[in-house]
Formats: sequence, structure tokens, C-alpha cells
Amino acid sequence: MNVLRNTQWILTLARSWALVVMVLAVLGAGSALAAEPIRVGVTASLSGPLAAPGREQLEGIQMWVDDINGRGALLGRKVELVYYDDKSDPATSARLYEKLISQDRVDLLLGPYSSDLTLEASSVAESHDFPMLATGAASTRIWSRGHQNIFGVDAPANTYMDLVLDSAHGAGLKTVALIYVDTEFTGEVAEGVRARAASLGMEIVFDQSYAPGSMNFDAAVQRMRAAAPEMVIGATYLPGSIALIRAAKRYQLSPKALVLTVGPALAEFGEALGADAEGVMGVVSWLRSVRKPQAQDFSFRFKQRYGRDASQYAAYGYGAGQTLEAAVRLAGSLDKDAVRTQLREMIFRSLLGRYRVDETGKQSAKSIYVMQWLDGERRLVLPKDLRERPIQYPFKPWSER
Repeated sequence: MNVLRNTQWILTLARSWALVVMVLAVLGAGSALAAEPIRVGVTASLSGPLAAPGREQLEGIQMWVDDINGRGALLGRKVELVYYDDKSDPATSARLYEKLISQDRVDLLLGPYSSDLTLEASSVAESHDFPMLATGAASTRIWSRGHQNIFGVDAPANTYMDLVLDSAHGAGLKTVALIYVDTEFTGEVAEGVRARAASLGMEIVFDQSYAPGSMNFDAAVQRMRAAAPEMVIGATYLPGSIALIRAAKRYQLSPKALVLTVGPALAEFGEALGADAEGVMGVVSWLRSVRKPQAQDFSFRFKQRYGRDASQYAAYGYGAGQTLEAAVRLAGSLDKDAVRTQLREMIFRSLLGRYRVDETGKQSAKSIYVMQWLDGERRLVLPKDLRERPIQYPFKPWSER
């Protein structure tokens, strides 16, 4: 009988404890729901020349926010995104980040799209001692100013063309034409091209910048054709990429390789050029076909949500969000010093790839990939161990199409 009474007492105690746990859980859930949301601030280029990548970057961030809220919360609180259209203008972005910090009183910051905007926005964050994760920016100048609050997820701009130049050199290409828009990011891409080409013994036979917004490449393309480069590299944005290819066709500029920065990775590039996009290469920080963790899942869900394939710019937004989330979870709070410390010290793998920064906050672990338009699709061609298809050399001459 004593054994029976003891057993019944234990069962009663267990049921009572289970009831207490359930009550506490309900109260905790109610408290989390009642708590103010964590507010994440960002500006996005929803108009102006950077609207295409800016919109997709924002869509990636919005998807990340919804995923957090769908699986529960962050530090027991829902996440809310506060964003404004910066109109692709650095001064507007800076003014809006001041508003996000001083008036909206957001808890966390993600950076805007492009290096030019991030340079201005990060100075605002620095003046408030507010950590910011650069979402789609790669200029090394961002991290050369001694700022303590800006951290990057993308590879440095001056390394963007290293992989494709190495490949071209290995294929026997020896001469390069370089054209680039006069902006922070593309200027650094050009610097990197000069340095890498020199180290490989490749000769740059044409080297010219052009003003932002310029769409007339007729004279430059004719001079490039006269220089007869085996490889053309364009450090461009989407509108310039499209205009450059059209001018190349118009004047029958047919190098053995044609590589651009911002443009080929976007579906709009192929939609605008149709068959003329065939064979054009682009350097990308992410591609949905990359055989890396999360890539296929993200690509599938993004297309279900937005009705089109995800680009690297969407991956910038989602991957930066994941990285910021990891820093907050490791910090265990929204304390700016604690979050800053995690962004500086943590090692993490997001959708975008490895995250690890040096003492300045500049990314040191991210890889760059090369894609090429083949049979009307964007295909991963480098690095070789991840490629879907081999690079198509040479670029098929316009006269044979």
C-alpha cells in the first residue's frame, strides 16, 4: 500500500508540474506576442538606375523577415522591417538612415544596395555608433576609413574578376579591353583587373571609364574593336550592360570572351537582349544552381513567392538577414556593443556563403562565381568543381549568329 500511495503521489506531482509548465508557456507566449517587435531598418533602391537589383535585394530581406516570424520569433519578439526608397541616391539614403535611427528608432540596421550608397549610409551609422551590416556593397574604401560599425557580407570588389581572368589566361587569352562606369564599386573592379592581368602577364590594350548614366558606347566599342582584344571586361550596371552588348553587336565586336559585372545575373538582361545574351559571362556572388546548402530550397520558395527565379541580389538580402540574425542570437540581446562584437568575431555560413571579417570589418571568406548565358539560361561555369557547364570559348562572333 505504501508503494501504491507513493506512486500515486509521484504521478500527482508530475501532473501538477506539467500544468505549471503549460501555464508558464502560455504566459510566455502571450508576453512574446505582446512585446514590441524588433525593428530592422534599411533603405532600398526602388526607383532610379539601381531599381532592379535594389528591388530584389529588398525582396530577399522581406522573405527573411517572414521566415523568422513564421518559425517563431527573434529573442521572443516578432521582427518588423522598416524601409524607404532611397531613389538610388547616396544623399537620400544617408538622410533616410538618419531618420531610421533618430526618428523611427530601429533596433538593427542592414545596409542599402551599392557601394556608393553604403559609403554614405555607413557614415551615418558610425556617427551614431550603430552597427550596420553591408548588404550589397563591395568597395574596399568602405572599410579603409577606420569605422568600427560597418561589416560586409560580399567579397571585395577588387577580387571580382580574379577567377575569370585566371580561366581566360589558362585558355590562352593574352589581351584585355577594360571599360567601366565611374563609380566606387566598378572603379575598384577595374583596379583589380589591372592588378590581376599584370600578375598573369596579360596585356590591357584598352582602358576607359564612362560617366554614370551614359548609354552611348558607339565610339568606345569602335576603339575596342580596333585594339582587337581577346577578352572584353565591362564593370557595369544593368542598363550599361545591355547598351554595351547592343553596341558590340552593332559594330561587330566579337572577342573570345565577354565578361560583365552587374547585369548578366539578372533575368532582365536576358529579357532585354534575347539571343544576343548568348555567351556573355557575368561574375556573381551567388547563383541558384550553386551546389551549396540552402540554395535549392531558397530558390524554390523565392520563385513560389515572387513568380521568378532568384538572383544574387535576392540572396544578398536574405543572406545578410541571416547573418544579422545569427549575430543577435549569439549576442543574446539587441545591445549594440554585443551585436557589434559578434559581427566582428563570429564565423557563420548563410545562404550567401561563408561570413568572416577582418579587423576592419571587410569580408575575407566569401567566394565569387562565374555564370554564362548558355541556351537561353544562366549557367554556373566556374569554379570547375561546382560548374553546371564548361565555359564556352570562344564567344560566337556576331556574324555567325
